[in-house]
Amino acid sequence: MLVRRRLLHVAAASLAGAGASWLLPAHAAHPHAGAKAAAVPGDYASFVAGIRRDAIRQGLTADAVTQALALTTPNMQVIQRDRNQPEFHLTWAQYRSRVLTQRKIDDGRAAFAAQRAVMEQQVLTRYDVSPGAVMGIWGLESAYGTLTGRFDVVDALCTLAYEGRRAKFFRDELFHALAILNAGDVAPGDMTGSYAGAMGQPQFMPGAYLKYAVDIDGDGRRDIWHSMPDIFGSIASYLAGSGWVGGESWGQQVTMPDSVPQAILGHARIRTLAEWTAMGVRQIGGAPFAQPDMTGAVLRPDGPGGEAFMVYRNFAAIRRYNPSDFYALAVGLLGNEIA
Repeated sequence: MLVRRRLLHVAAASLAGAGASWLLPAHAAHPHAGAKAAAVPGDYASFVAGIRRDAIRQGLTADAVTQALALTTPNMQVIQRDRNQPEFHLTWAQYRSRVLTQRKIDDGRAAFAAQRAVMEQQVLTRYDVSPGAVMGIWGLESAYGTLTGRFDVVDALCTLAYEGRRAKFFRDELFHALAILNAGDVAPGDMTGSYAGAMGQPQFMPGAYLKYAVDIDGDGRRDIWHSMPDIFGSIASYLAGSGWVGGESWGQQVTMPDSVPQAILGHARIRTLAEWTAMGVRQIGGAPFAQPDMTGAVLRPDGPGGEAFMVYRNFAAIRRYNPSDFYALAVGLLGNEIA
């Protein structure tokens, strides 16, 4: 599946107004690590010729593949962006205030109202996931479909595979993209996304598309660029495939004493709600937890004095989409406000 570089780059992407998560792999090196000098066109032509030969060996021979690989020079805008990614060192409070704006919430509510029938009649009948989580991901990834990226995906991935900083990852994703074209799901001119190859409104990398994208509207194509049923269905498919449990919450904001050690907190530090209650963790308003034998983990991203959240196993499903606590919290909170 897709892996992404996260927390700091998520913040950078979100604040820039682009898709929040599918821009780079999770364990990618520093943007400048291992970068090569500007490519020589002749070298690139030989590289692309090798890609064509390998595509033919794999049976990827559709006209769309040939058309997509009609490349002569690397995309220097892609290389520039890859080498100059901004880093944002934000606290959770800063991230929340900048990402979860009232406009983002209002736009989400309007989008949900417009698409609610699609969600409820075509998507949620197939996937037992939260509409809020789907809307939250859609909102953070592409601002409800308004910011999806205009790069030609094959061009971008071929450039990044050639540049060499993470050659194997991007080469693999390039062949996934060619497989999508070969299957006829999308025409080359419509296969657009971020400079790193994240595609469509859900910002799927090609490998994730092959695993999770679905054809909900029944037209024979998995269209995550234009078809709202396919877009929502593909996000829901990803969550379902990542372990989403229907009927359960992702989490909730809680109160807790500052004396609780930060070392025992974090999404992997799971205890029963009864155990957390004994340490002074409470629901907002002070009401006891309804299921004390249920398990969860507590996050306090900014340390003592900052906001705290009890998160459950559906939080882990959101983190599979993007392994950042900030991102997953923002998806959950935005979804709560929208749906």
